[in-house]
Amino acid sequence: MQRVMHILTGPTAVGKTEWALRWAEARGAEIISCDSLLFYRGMDLGTAKPSAAERERVPHHLIDVCAVTERVTVVDYAGWAQRVVAEIESRGRPVLVVGGSGFYLRSFFSAVGDDIAVPEELRSEGEQRLAREGLASLVEELRRLNPAGLGTLDVANPRRVLRALERCRVSGRTLADLADAFARKPSPFGGWALHVSRLDCDPALLNQRIAQRVQVMLSAGLLEEVAELRGRGLESNPSAAGAIGYRESLAVLLGTARRETLAEDIARNTRALVKKQRTWFKTQLPSHRILQTAEATVGNLFDGPAFHPV
Repeated sequence: MQRVMHILTGPTAVGKTEWALRWAEARGAEIISCDSLLFYRGMDLGTAKPSAAERERVPHHLIDVCAVTERVTVVDYAGWAQRVVAEIESRGRPVLVVGGSGFYLRSFFSAVGDDIAVPEELRSEGEQRLAREGLASLVEELRRLNPAGLGTLDVANPRRVLRALERCRVSGRTLADLADAFARKPSPFGGWALHVSRLDCDPALLNQRIAQRVQVMLSAGLLEEVAELRGRGLESNPSAAGAIGYRESLAVLLGTARRETLAEDIARNTRALVKKQRTWFKTQLPSHRILQTAEATVGNLFDGPAFHPV
């Protein structure tokens, strides 16, 4: 019997949470969050995290799994997701993945990491060398290790150069060899049938929903939430501190932005995020069903064809 998974995505504020709850309740499913910020305990209002009451309606996974100071990679997430899927499957319940973070969604469709483990001391050495010698020195060594060229690597990006150099040094292989091996790596969910649906709605309506969501967040105490998270070390984690809603609130608390413009600042940046999400969905999401929220029902949410990763 073929194993089946359902994945519900769509832009921020389109209504994924409520439709996921309705479908999961009707089908006896459990929900796996695919949102890059719901991992963090205490980041509740700015992420529109499902409430305690909503999580009582349906079991949720990969929410509140780490402190705000911990950095989560897509490889971490992929490992967690595989474990949780196996647990849900062992209970004989349907799996529903919900979220709009494309980088993490990809972990259900294809491999997202290789098996190269970079020792912490080597990573630290590279960081120190970057600070001491500059980026040009690292690029020069990387070119020596890759005589056939660096392909499309952005040699002006220090993080990417560092990661590439680490992987070449640890593996003893060129970037081209590593890329070829990675391309042939099977998906962790090969053999599954993935029913993927993308919710969407009229842009004007979505902008209205975004504005309303921002007002609810602020009225519920977003600034107070961010102030409390600062005490837990929020600013030590660039991914968390730079998230929409949090970076704008931090700017207000630090005195570099005005409280009076906070709502519009968050809404504007959220609209920009939605534009990026829609581009990713159109260019990166595999075969899927597009459904307007006004037309959605529990019965037709996943009427589209299945995608079969290899």
